[in-house]
Formats: sequence, C-alpha cells, structure tokens
Amino acid sequence: MSHDVIRSGLSRRQLIKGLGAASLLPLAAGAAPFAIGGQSAGQVIVVGGGFGGATAAKYLKRANPAIEVILVEPAETFYTCPFSNLFLGGLRDMRSIAHGYDELTDRYGVRVIHATAEDIDSAARKVTLSTGRVLEYDRLVLSPGIDIRWNALEGYDEAAAEKAPHAWKAGAQTELLRRQLEEMEDGGTFVMVAPANPFRCPPGPYERASLIAHYFSEYKPKSKVLILDAKDNFSKQGLFMEGWERLYGDRIEWVGLSDDGRVTRVDADTLEVETEFGTVHRADVLNVIPPQKAGWIAERAGVVDASGWVPVKAETFESQQVEHIYVVGDATVAAPMPKSGFCANAQAKVVAAAIAASLESRSAPQAYWTNTCYSLVGPDYGISVAGVYRVQEGVIAEVEGAGGVSPADAPSATRALEAEYAVGWYNAICQDTWGTQL
Repeated sequence: MSHDVIRSGLSRRQLIKGLGAASLLPLAAGAAPFAIGGQSAGQVIVVGGGFGGATAAKYLKRANPAIEVILVEPAETFYTCPFSNLFLGGLRDMRSIAHGYDELTDRYGVRVIHATAEDIDSAARKVTLSTGRVLEYDRLVLSPGIDIRWNALEGYDEAAAEKAPHAWKAGAQTELLRRQLEEMEDGGTFVMVAPANPFRCPPGPYERASLIAHYFSEYKPKSKVLILDAKDNFSKQGLFMEGWERLYGDRIEWVGLSDDGRVTRVDADTLEVETEFGTVHRADVLNVIPPQKAGWIAERAGVVDASGWVPVKAETFESQQVEHIYVVGDATVAAPMPKSGFCANAQAKVVAAAIAASLESRSAPQAYWTNTCYSLVGPDYGISVAGVYRVQEGVIAEVEGAGGVSPADAPSATRALEAEYAVGWYNAICQDTWGTQL
C-alpha cells in the first residue's frame, strides 16, 4: 500500500469520511437494480455470514429482489474480529461485537439456514449441509474466512490452542484469552507469537499487544508484553512503535525476524516457545497466532491453489479454477488489498453486482474497492490506513495517491479524533453488513 499522507486538496478526515460513505454503496460503477416480474431470477447460495457473506447476501437482494438468496452460516450470532481486541483490553464486552441476521431475513428476504456447509459438488452445483439437506445453486458465493494450519508450527495443534489460545476467530477463544489475562498475576509476561505474511488482519496482532498493554497499565502495572515476530516489518509499524513509546514506555518489546523473533516450536503445557536459533521464552499467558489458510470448505469446493488461498478473477472475484463460484474476504488472493473486514465488505458488493449481471447475461460492471483500517493503540489513540483499488491490465492495483496513513508525530488531539473515527467506522460497517444498531 501507498503510505503517502494526503496533504492538500482533500483533508484526511474528508478522505476517511468519503471512504466510509462509499462502503454503504454498491462498489461497482454502473450497477443498477433490475427485476423480472414476480419470477425467480435464479438461486444463489452464500456460505459464511461474516463481513463478506452477509454483505453479499444483502446486496444481491438489493440488486434484484427476485434472486433467491440462501445464506448458510452455523452460528446464530456472529462475533467480529474487529474490536475483539477491545474486549481483550477490558474496554468492551462480547455483546458489543455480537451481530445477528434479523435484518437480512425480515427486511431483505434472505433465507438464513444455521448449518454447516460440508461439501460442494461444483459439477452438479449442489451444496450439502450438516443437516443432510442438499441445496442447488445457479451461483455460489463462498466467504469462508480463515482456518488455522494446525501443526505448521511444531507443537501447535487444536489441543494446544486450549492452553495457548490463538483467538484469531472471535468467540470462545477470545473469551479464553481474556480469562487468562485476568487470572495472570501482576509481574507476569504476556507473550504473543506473530506469523509471517499473509494472514488475517495484518495490523491486528499489534493492536492486540497495544490494548493488552493498556490493560496491564491499568490493572497489572508490573506486567509486560513480548511480541515474537516471524517478519521484520508489519503494518503501520512506525505509528505503532511511536504510540507504544508514548503510552507504554518499555512495557512492550517487539523482536523481529532478524533478531531471532521467529518461533519454530510451541510447548503449550509449559507455556514455552523456542525460536529459530534455540532461544526459549516462557510466558505467563501465551497467545500463538499461527499460520493460516482459506476456510476448509474452499478446499472441498476445489477453489484453493498450492498456497492454501483462493485465486480469483480480478474483475468479478469468480474463482479462477471453478466457474460459477465466487469467493470474497480473507480466503482470497487479492493483494495488494489486505485481508480485512472492510475489504471483504467491499469485495462482496462487487460480487453481488457481478452475479446479478451474469444471471441476466449482462457484462459485469466495472469494479473498484476501498479499504479503511483503523487500529487503536490506546482507548484515546487511533491510527489508520486507507487505500483505493481498481483493475489495471487484468490485475488488482492500488490507485496511486488515493490512500494514505495517519501522519507521524501527530498531537494527542489528532490521535483522539482517530479513535473516535474508529468507533464510527465500526458502527457504520456493522450497520451496513448486518443492520446492527449499536
């Protein structure tokens, strides 16, 4: 991403406000609703009810109410990864990041089935559910999120995650990590293992470290945070480190790849980790964010490649490998767009417009996407990055000069405003996705 700050013409506040407003509109130039009087315009199944899937279902019905849309999602309540770090930092409860599907069903007529999609027959265009029910589709949208690559990091499997939680899927793991932090004695060390790229939410580990450091400063002032990182650079690194120094002094220590930060082995029983050159670190609370891949149903659909992620056609996000299957969100290969909730929401709108067009044998509208990502270093200290993307020469590319990051060395008042904008951003995108009033 371009890290140039916009300095003239359009203020940063106007930019972010504009991008936020854009997130509430179908992000495809020339998209227009159409209808076929009283008849079904085709059946679309959407698997996954997060930022990508719920948005796709909603905007398909907005594009054409005659499309029969079925959303398959096992959970009746979806907990967002965005703002889950505030729960870990003691600044929110879990109810504040919980969202349901009433607006999709009551206002838009989406059929929501709370079950797991267990298999996909792309040749027959059928999805088999955990209930045994088989659904047929004309088009299929997958928004499976991420799965953990168990044992890609020696010693880290599903059993280990119950002692050293990853908390990279919001819900029970998040609550487990929060309990461990509360039970930790003052003077202890919270050790985080951060993965190499690519992974869900690139700035997420560093926001988490920040807000846990805030919690320690309030309630466990002798405690520290140690980040062991498998890379030498991370998203918004300079801004995070500036904030850490300003707010927390030496409470947070970051060790990058070149300084032996890459963890190669985990012992969840002893809460010890070993790095590439044999250094052993012991934690009082251990948070392992391991390597990841596309959610497993994408593998069953045959849309992943050797990387473990899903290559898509830039213009429509249809799978490059299986026709009539579209994939959005963290599971995709969509660089330079990051794996973020905002990108999933934006990608879903492009997919909805493309599917609506394909069901009427029209060309897909021209696509573009935006991304705005806020991070909280403290409750009154926000930083952000924004980007705009288009298809250029058949690939997704960032529009040069259209995005930017928060300025360095900004006064406290600016950081406090960005923290307010972060809350506004979260409320707006949740309203847009699930219709949730917070």
